[in-house]
Amino acid sequence: MRVFLILFILAGSPFWPFDAEVLPGDPLIIVNKKTNELAWVDQGEIRLRTKVATGKTNDLTPEGIFTVKVKAVNPYYRKKNIPGGDQRNPLGSRWIGFDAEGTDGRIYGLHGTNQPHSIGSYVSEGCIRLPKMSLESLYAQVEAGTKILITHSDKSFEQLASEAGVR
Repeated sequence: MRVFLILFILAGSPFWPFDAEVLPGDPLIIVNKKTNELAWVDQGEIRLRTKVATGKTNDLTPEGIFTVKVKAVNPYYRKKNIPGGDQRNPLGSRWIGFDAEGTDGRIYGLHGTNQPHSIGSYVSEGCIRLPKMSLESLYAQVEAGTKILITHSDKSFEQLASEAGVR
């Protein structure tokens, strides 16, 4: 009974060590900055694979395992005061924000773009741009709490998923 009580207390603690871990069978978004590609792994299978755009320099898009915290339809672009849905909005139609570098999901994210020709390039300020159809499909499937692995690797998505514990 004491062990159960201790585990219960720890699970609500900020010191609980398993927050960033990916558990077997968990869905996982993988972004490989080396190839500028994204894979959505669900139920052990790659369900979506698409080209993306990442940071202008390697250090702009953080690497590690993060957690999706925020989802938004037609996100507002506060940096330049552009409303969601406006064609000038560089975030496109969806925002999937994650907690990189201690942020709350409102700084780093997966999003669309009003410059589709930039997909596949190193052009962003740190976010990850996706083609509209891929983004909207991913958005419909991803829930808050989903893990995202961002790396710069020669490994395949299958290898990365396996090493993360998904496959």
